[in-house]
Amino acid sequence: MFEGPVQDLIDELGRLPGVGPKSAQRIAFHLLAADPADIARLQEVLQTVKQGVAFCEVCGNVSADTRCRYCADARRDPTLVCVVEEPKDVLAVERTREFKGRYHVLGGALDPLAGIGPDTLRVRELLARLGGTGPASDETAIAEVIIATDPNTEGEATATYLVRLLRDFPGLTVTRLASGLPMGGDLEFADEMTLGRALAGRRAL
Repeated sequence: MFEGPVQDLIDELGRLPGVGPKSAQRIAFHLLAADPADIARLQEVLQTVKQGVAFCEVCGNVSADTRCRYCADARRDPTLVCVVEEPKDVLAVERTREFKGRYHVLGGALDPLAGIGPDTLRVRELLARLGGTGPASDETAIAEVIIATDPNTEGEATATYLVRLLRDFPGLTVTRLASGLPMGGDLEFADEMTLGRALAGRRAL
C-alpha cells in the first residue's frame, strides 16, 4: 500500500472495468510522471464527456445530438431493430457491416443479484417504440426485433424476458443471434466474421 493520494488514485483506477490492481498501479505512476499539460487535457476530456455527451432519445445510444447518427440516418431500415445491452455493442455489430437497421440500447442486462430488474433497463422505451408511441412514432412500424444480448447467463435471461413481452405484438418477428458465439462472452469481444455470421443466420423465436 502506498500513502495518501497515490493510493487513492490506484484505488479509483482499480474500480474501472478490466483494470486489475497491477494495471491500476502502472496507470497511476504513468499519470504521476506525465506532463502537466497532458493531465490537464485528460481532465478536460473527462469533464466534457460527463457534461456534454447525451443519449439518443430514440434508441438510448450515446450521442452528441438529440438523435444518434444511426437513428438520424434515413438510409437505414427503420423496420429492423437490433436490441443490445450497451453502446459498445452497437459498435461491435456495426463492425460486421451486416446490419442496416437501427438499434435499441437497453443499458444493461437483467441481474437480480446486482439489483438490475426490468424497470432499470430501457424496456418500457422499447415497448413504446413497438407500439408507435415513442419519439420515433412518425416512422415506419417495426417489423423485426433482433435480440442481440450477450451470450451469458444475464444476457440469456434478458432475451427470454423480452421474448415473453414481444410475442404479444401482432405481425412482429422476434429473432435471436445464431449459435456460434462463445458462451459466457461479450459481443464486443467477438470477431467481426463470427458476429456477422450469427447476425445473418439469426433464428426466429
